[in-house]
Amino acid sequence: MNISIIQSMINSIDKPAIFISPDYVIQAVNQPYQDVYSTKVDIGVSRCHSVSHKSAVPCDQNGESCPIQSCIQSGRSASVVHIHQMENGKDICDIVMKPIKDEDGITIGFLEILEDLKFASAQSQKDKMVGESEPFLALLKKINRAGKSEIAVLLQGQTGTGKELVAKALHDVSPRKDEPFVVIECTGLTESLFESELFGHEKGSFTGATHSKQGLIELANGGTVFFDEIGDVPLNMQVKLLRLLETRTYRTVGGLKQKTSNFRFLSASHKNLLELVNKGEFRQDLYYRIAGFPIFLPSLSERKGDIALLTQYFLNHSQSQQKRFSLEALNVLKQYTYPGNIRELKNLVEQAALLADEDEITVEDLPEHILFNPLNEEVSGSKAKTLEQVEADYLYKMLNTQAYTLDELAELLGVSTRTLYRKIEKHKLSIDY
Repeated sequence: MNISIIQSMINSIDKPAIFISPDYVIQAVNQPYQDVYSTKVDIGVSRCHSVSHKSAVPCDQNGESCPIQSCIQSGRSASVVHIHQMENGKDICDIVMKPIKDEDGITIGFLEILEDLKFASAQSQKDKMVGESEPFLALLKKINRAGKSEIAVLLQGQTGTGKELVAKALHDVSPRKDEPFVVIECTGLTESLFESELFGHEKGSFTGATHSKQGLIELANGGTVFFDEIGDVPLNMQVKLLRLLETRTYRTVGGLKQKTSNFRFLSASHKNLLELVNKGEFRQDLYYRIAGFPIFLPSLSERKGDIALLTQYFLNHSQSQQKRFSLEALNVLKQYTYPGNIRELKNLVEQAALLADEDEITVEDLPEHILFNPLNEEVSGSKAKTLEQVEADYLYKMLNTQAYTLDELAELLGVSTRTLYRKIEKHKLSIDY
């Protein structure tokens, strides 16, 4: 296969694309690729890593996975999510690499096709998912692939990991992106409220129904519906939800006419739904209907490499834009365990910014309970404590931040509310709310 044929093939691709020889030299390039990079491509001279990463060495020699190496080892196409240095700054790209073979089956080079993940950023950009750690990039790849299909996606992860933001990203990369994105909060919905909220109701269908109301499922027609905390849907309502998903039909409360809605279904839960299935608290048939493509969101403790970027993001998009964390303060933040995940980090950043009298936020400006984290003992300079002392100190600080109810705190700590009460009594702690 000669270069002219390869160039014609690349020119027909609407995404940025290049053809690379096994020694990383770019042998052909299309216009979209040249448009997104500030470095001009010199055919037969420029190497892919020098253009996309501003690096003198290939990705596998620079701490990243290299799709070319994966292709060579497997003999098949490979993909990876990388951070590239584009003309407008850092962008996150989903890269597909395909080996190109000659008539004798010998690999002569590799076709690289890039897709800019516009819903995410490795910089502090508003209304985007922000990060650069490996767990974060792995999550983005799943979002980009699942988002383009109609498959039902179940998002699972701890409270505060950003499930609604991921759901919105799945919608934004889908063919339905210009249609409604409707969020249904399942927590606290009674049976009567559940049906009325989802399906709507007719005037006079129940006491207080003074007018007809359109349901959220009807509003979502053509777009995406996101059931947040689907594990809280009452068991007796799950069969109606299952029927809705199977037939896409429903009736309003008090109505006789069957209606139809065309929607993409997404859901999320911080609970282990399979455990609920085993306990008989969640229908098995419903679980397999909603979990076509499960995505597990990493906790913030698994994304320590993103903490500095996230703190900067929260500062940039707040009333404290001029403030910055000192290196020592960032070090403390990176060592904290974050039971409340990204939501908790946002609260901590806002508290520290308010407490700081100077533009530089120091360790002394951080909320006190962070310094009682056992991993921060060497930072705070305190002497070693017994486990009971650490537990008592930590509980005292968490109880008095007023960031959580007792039920929420018990859930974050992985214990029952009753166990939390016993620990509070054991350590003779007071509750300020």
